[in-house]
Amino acid sequence: MTARKKTAYISLQHITKNFPLSSGVFTALDDINIDFQSSEFTCVVGRSGSGKSTLMNMITGIDKPTSGKIIVAGKPIQDFSENERALWRGMNLGIVFQFYQLIPVLSLLENVMLPMQILGGQDLKKNEEKALKLLTAVNLQEQAYQRPERVSGGQQQCAAIARALANDPPIIIADEPTGNLGSDDAAMVLGIFVQLVREGKTVVMVTHDNDLAQQAHRIIQLSDGKVVGDMISTHKGSANTAGKARHEK
Repeated sequence: MTARKKTAYISLQHITKNFPLSSGVFTALDDINIDFQSSEFTCVVGRSGSGKSTLMNMITGIDKPTSGKIIVAGKPIQDFSENERALWRGMNLGIVFQFYQLIPVLSLLENVMLPMQILGGQDLKKNEEKALKLLTAVNLQEQAYQRPERVSGGQQQCAAIARALANDPPIIIADEPTGNLGSDDAAMVLGIFVQLVREGKTVVMVTHDNDLAQQAHRIIQLSDGKVVGDMISTHKGSANTAGKARHEK
């Protein structure tokens, strides 16, 4: 019997993105074709200027391609209006940034509650309970009522991950989430992503750190707007080998 091919959860089909310059056109992405599967942890690596952030902007719908199709869970997001894309993002994506983007005058708990309120969750008690549960999941229950400036960089990033999970999105997009962290905090953040994938989330992370990328299921390498590498990680301790070890117990 022939196994049926899995349908990609995120499919980038012949994606090209051009930016006009006074001297001509800069091609940030050049005929990119990538399929991401559900419940997969993928790292996108490459030098500065290779197209990593532009690729993330395509997946999140923050920007539209010059040509090509972006299909997420069967929906062609490049055809959405700006308002439709914003609503779709809020319901389906959790985005984690390099610089945390926490609101400094709010507590960590209030930061996590904010996306719930934006999407119409007006039951403050229910929102607070959910936000506290998310902060507990990233070991921040004791810091929940602190403002961002009162906790470490690693703790701020963990709070940002909790905020990204506020509306239980199926997809987490992380753009250099460990770029400003020390090795211990970076490992903690990676551990959270691996656990999220085990729970069924799809995680796509941009990183310049090849050692951290080895923890993912899959590594995609970009150079000059093209895919030059697409490999499955076999590194001991990666999401692949961790899963294998669990099944062998």
